[in-house]
Amino acid sequence: MPILNKDMQVCISLAARPSNLGTRFHNFLYDELGLNFIYKAFTTSDLVGAVAGVRALGIRGCSVSMPFKEDIIKLVDAMLPSAQAIESVNTVVNDNGVLTASNTDYQAILDLIQMHSLNRRDSVLVRGSGGMAKAVVAAFNQAGFENLTVLARNEVRGKALASRYGFQFSDDALFEAAVSEFDILVNVTPLGMTGEDQQALAFPELFIESARVVFDVVAFPSDTPLISLGQQRGKKVISGAEVSALQAALQFETYTGVQLTEDQISRAARFSRET
Repeated sequence: MPILNKDMQVCISLAARPSNLGTRFHNFLYDELGLNFIYKAFTTSDLVGAVAGVRALGIRGCSVSMPFKEDIIKLVDAMLPSAQAIESVNTVVNDNGVLTASNTDYQAILDLIQMHSLNRRDSVLVRGSGGMAKAVVAAFNQAGFENLTVLARNEVRGKALASRYGFQFSDDALFEAAVSEFDILVNVTPLGMTGEDQQALAFPELFIESARVVFDVVAFPSDTPLISLGQQRGKKVISGAEVSALQAALQFETYTGVQLTEDQISRAARFSRET
């Protein structure tokens, strides 16, 4: 990586629980490609001030994670279709003080649905109703899935998300059912994420037993209790590590204009998870 200098472009991330994933992914590639960039992760209790700093200091790009993906909408100047369609932002680019928002999570999920050849006739249960859940549900809808249920503690948000795409809504009472009838389980909650919820299993074992595909968007750790149990039961698993790598590659291209190869993405993703 070049020595710090006045022309170096800065990219950052804003998250409630910052990790080194994005920092290591982006900086690894800046170094390998000889780009005059640097990336740093932050958290904040003052989103308005943080975004003002992005604009005022000329910070080139900003990755946005929970719980800021919706609150940041009112603070940007323009929304690209990927963010506008689901009213959720995970990427902000600064062009001379003009902040443009997009959502690379949505495209990453859609790409993974296609890469793993998921059957659009399968039934899907998505647990969560936040910004990432919007990206997931919208991607499954775009991919042609018609039988999807949104499971959420927040009834207002959950029902709104489901009805937006003509899907069904359920609450935790669904777990009391004697038999699960869902082919694909998708966790879009913090359950299993590093921290206080790390040991939590997002779905009952009965649901995992009867499913064919287990999909967890939690980025760190990649082997959440849901992913681990899915592997033990011989299910097709899609991890948050895959989502994280694909969306980070899309962000990288947005910030730098450089399109990455599959090999570069794979090596950067591996490096980002090394301790």
